[in-house]
Amino acid sequence: MRARRGRTFLVEPPSSATGDIAFNLIVFFLVCASVQPDSGRLQTLPRSEEVEQQKEKIENIEVRLTRTTALLNGEVVPPREFPGHLRRLLDARSREEDRVVIVKSEKETPYHHWVRVTEMIETAGGVITIQREEEREVVLPN
Repeated sequence: MRARRGRTFLVEPPSSATGDIAFNLIVFFLVCASVQPDSGRLQTLPRSEEVEQQKEKIENIEVRLTRTTALLNGEVVPPREFPGHLRRLLDARSREEDRVVIVKSEKETPYHHWVRVTEMIETAGGVITIQREEEREVVLPN
């Protein structure tokens, strides 16, 4: 008996499995890539305009938030008295553009404290605007 040599057959993987693998990969990436929308409280922030105002300029109300307190126009106000003080200040202003409240907060201000105070401002009828630090480039003469 003679042994056959030299003839080897290549074995191909079954082609029916590639469709299943591709489907599983598509499902895997769709599940991993699905993004949940951010949840939170909706706020309407006013747009800034570059129009010069020649009308009477009324100073805006400023709220500064620290880690534990809220300052209303530079004066520390206890949390229970904050809505009343703010409402009194806002009632004196009839136009919508005069009811702007500038909110400044320090970096270490907790989010729940910020949300609580901004909710009080909106409830009192104020329009919230956020003031961020602006970067300025200073050129020194040579």
